[in-house]
Amino acid sequence: MIRNLPEKTGKSLDQWIALLNGQSLDKHGDILRWLKTEHGMTHGFANLVSIKFREGDQPPAVDLVAAQYAGPKAALRPIHDALMDAVTGFGGDVELAPKKTYVSLRRAKQFGIVQASTRTRVDIGINLKGAEPTKRLEAAGSFNAMVSHRVRVASVDEVDDELIGWLRAAYEGAGK
Repeated sequence: MIRNLPEKTGKSLDQWIALLNGQSLDKHGDILRWLKTEHGMTHGFANLVSIKFREGDQPPAVDLVAAQYAGPKAALRPIHDALMDAVTGFGGDVELAPKKTYVSLRRAKQFGIVQASTRTRVDIGINLKGAEPTKRLEAAGSFNAMVSHRVRVASVDEVDDELIGWLRAAYEGAGK
């Protein structure tokens, strides 16, 4: 979408961000409205530009992960770190995209998420459409609509070959 911005909207992402810097808009909805009404931008492109503009106001990604594992969830950080070590070993095209409450695991598209859901558990969401749920590899249900399955992990010992195998399969599927 970023590559298509100049052709579809007449300006590059940097030009749109520079234009937004001249406005006194900081809320996502206000930015969307302005881009759509004042510049005739479609919702998809307006959403992209707003997100990229507002990312400049976010703390660095490292801080997002640190915040997820601060305080009562600090004991869960070794689980997160073990997962990141394993996933980044899948290939040079793995992108870790920290958000406020989880880390998105991406290749050409998202293949999983890692979220410290409670004080005692990290939930790993995995995109394995078509895989039959098991006792451990649950259907995602209401956990997160962006993934098909969930694995609940309470200790670093549970970051095992089976879990890494499911994540690798999702990674491989995300490259298609």
